[in-house]
Amino acid sequence: MIRAFLAVEIGDELRAGLARVQHDIKQRFVNQCTKAVRVTWGQPNSFHLTVRFLGDTDEQRLPVMREAVDSINQSIPTVEIPIERFQAFPTLQKPRVLWVGPSEEWLQSAAANQLSAWHQRIESCCRSFGFAPDDKRFIPHLALARIKMGERQVGQLLAQSGVCDRPLALGAIGVESLVLMKSDLRPAGPRYTKVWEVKLGCRS
Repeated sequence: MIRAFLAVEIGDELRAGLARVQHDIKQRFVNQCTKAVRVTWGQPNSFHLTVRFLGDTDEQRLPVMREAVDSINQSIPTVEIPIERFQAFPTLQKPRVLWVGPSEEWLQSAAANQLSAWHQRIESCCRSFGFAPDDKRFIPHLALARIKMGERQVGQLLAQSGVCDRPLALGAIGVESLVLMKSDLRPAGPRYTKVWEVKLGCRS
């Protein structure tokens, strides 16, 4: 068994931009936090767009699952997701995850609908292999940090900083392939290893 997830990898330029945003957030408000706040920061070299978390996965399933995903991806055109805003889950007032992603306007676009339809097909594929359903709305995002303690204080500092009111211009995630990643949990943070990759794009 391996701990696994499906993801889209990002480019080095975007990765560097995310590291700068992370640094800016730390400088603006996290250093003002009391000891009641605990934040875990993502490692820039590990940033990725999670498409579907799988959890413990039987390795014998993986070749057949790759074929199923490839069959889906053959008819799916590539898409770009602009990284335009800073946000938080579940709310800005009591954040648990700090993230960057597309604007609300983009989420209403034809490209977003195309991405959502692809995600639904991947979700159906995962269910057919026995993975538990995941009915949450798919909002493409890149997680910068997780708030372990002190959500309310972080929310107050976020509001004071105004960081969520300023648009970002970090570039875009090119959704051109889907990878299956193996995740090894370690004290210094998870280590990700690519197991396989399947390209998107209409093929004859």
